[in-house]
Amino acid sequence: MKRFFWWVRRPGAVLSDNRGGPWGAGGGDGGGGGSGGDGPRNPWGQPPRRRKPGRTADITSLDEFLKKSRARFGGRFPSSQDGRPYWLYGLIAFILLWILLTSVHRISPQERGVVTFFGEYTRTMQPGIGFSWPAPIGRVEKLDVENIRTLTIPGSAGTENLILTGDQNVIDLAYSVRWNIKDPQRFLFQIAEPEQTIQEVAESAMRAVVARVSLDDAIGAGRSDVEQSVEQNMQQLLDDYGAGVRIQGVAINQSVPPAAVNEAFLQVSAAQQQAQSYMNDARAYALQITAKAQGDAAAFEKVYAEYRAAPEVTRRRMYYETMERILSRVDTTIIEAPGVTPYLPLPEIQRRQAQPQPQQGAPAQ
Repeated sequence: MKRFFWWVRRPGAVLSDNRGGPWGAGGGDGGGGGSGGDGPRNPWGQPPRRRKPGRTADITSLDEFLKKSRARFGGRFPSSQDGRPYWLYGLIAFILLWILLTSVHRISPQERGVVTFFGEYTRTMQPGIGFSWPAPIGRVEKLDVENIRTLTIPGSAGTENLILTGDQNVIDLAYSVRWNIKDPQRFLFQIAEPEQTIQEVAESAMRAVVARVSLDDAIGAGRSDVEQSVEQNMQQLLDDYGAGVRIQGVAINQSVPPAAVNEAFLQVSAAQQQAQSYMNDARAYALQITAKAQGDAAAFEKVYAEYRAAPEVTRRRMYYETMERILSRVDTTIIEAPGVTPYLPLPEIQRRQAQPQPQQGAPAQ
């Protein structure tokens, strides 16, 4: 070790060891010709260099460096009153601070701490205060297991995500996946890129489900069934991978035909809706007519039962009801037959009755 530090020295010190060429050092105590004036100078040597004021001699080894450093402080390093050097207290304070900051961990209620020892998983810290080996021996990575993360597919707005349906139609689907961490250990160590894996699994599950449904189901009332099927398939695939992820839900945000055929599709959809509206009106009218016919049939059955019990009375009653129903819709008309008085003139009738009636066979006056 001493030899190693001897070679790690200033360039001037290395050159000063061979300043005298083959006869040794150019100055000093040796006998190769010195620079102090004793004897002739070595022709291969270098003239003595003038040192700058206050500059120490060249350091040739670590021991000389320590000796010269101690000489500056009177033979020892600065120390406290009890005789111990200050750097020892600083080292102790640094070690304590390092242990405190890297060994004590506070885990929030929504977090879990994954503890590793030299990079190998050892345990999972629960919420509270936990301890571990100081870094870099031991490390603790905190993961929020209750935070619901959202993954949107496709990632950028305006990008088409074309998927083929079961009836050989193409639709543009945009959907989002909500997920959180179920197992912190598996989430960190089982899969290299969990978010990328979740996105690829979501795309695969969505294409597999949409390929089994029709276009009307994919963009209409069957969207909820598609979302549930995709969620179940994703959870099963991720559990098989051991991803440590729980799928909270899948939501289809957009389900439309491609932009190139969107206008034609809208026209077809409008025509289908109009045809459906006409069919609904026809069904409603048919139900109304059927109900009226059933009511008339039930009323006729009741009248027929009464007719069988009393034919004459029932016939007269039916006649009156029919005439009443007909005459209620026309203006009232009074027809005067000969010898029929339309009203009853009571005073005139009394006067006629008071006059004597001529006898039969008497000559007229």
